[in-house]
Amino acid sequence: MNDLKDSLTGVIRTGKIIIGSKETKNALLTGNLKLTILSKNCPEDIKEDIIYYSLISKTPYKIVNEDSNELGSLCGKPFPVSTIGIVDVGDSDILDNKSRKG
Repeated sequence: MNDLKDSLTGVIRTGKIIIGSKETKNALLTGNLKLTILSKNCPEDIKEDIIYYSLISKTPYKIVNEDSNELGSLCGKPFPVSTIGIVDVGDSDILDNKSRKG
């Protein structure tokens, strides 16, 4: 979790993210994302949609071991976050830590 926390902190501080499944889907359809992150407890229908759109747009995705509450906390939000779209990585090394999982 520390690697993800450090990488996400770097993206949030110096880059740009999108939070939420609808926004992430729209960004995947327009091809604006570098990486998609899904929480381990992301609802199955949302997970399937995000993975499908990620594959079509050739955008890497990662299903992390954190649940949506932990992911929300990592983003500095007081609510659960199931999906994050990375638009600009900034000074982060998050793309070095990516891996596709199905």
